[in-house]
Amino acid sequence: MKKRSPLRIPVTQGLKDIYSMDMRLAYQAARAGQFSVVAFGRLAAAISVVRSALEQNQTKLPLAIETLDATIETLLTIRKRGDETNVWEITANELPSVLDGIDMTEQCIGTLDVALLERTATALLKHMHGGQDGK
Repeated sequence: MKKRSPLRIPVTQGLKDIYSMDMRLAYQAARAGQFSVVAFGRLAAAISVVRSALEQNQTKLPLAIETLDATIETLLTIRKRGDETNVWEITANELPSVLDGIDMTEQCIGTLDVALLERTATALLKHMHGGQDGK
């Protein structure tokens, strides 16, 4: 029997909107001085999932992974500072890097498929919670 390739379900506008809303609302909260660990988590998760999915999908978009890696480095700095001080903020110097990452994530998400995003999110969540063995 011929092996069938998995069905590719493209990312819908609704899913794009959910990712965009999570990122843009967190960014706006930071600009308004109302950033929180929850807002940070939503922003970081959206960017990290798309970045990891792009790597698996071998994106052809120039500078996509490099841009998202730079944003993730900025987010790691923000997280470290937030964890140490319990003050969650994106400084004026960090805003451009975060915005570049949001813009790139929005540009890239349409090149991915729903199953890949779901598998990537699940794998990252397991990794974060110590389930690194894949179970």
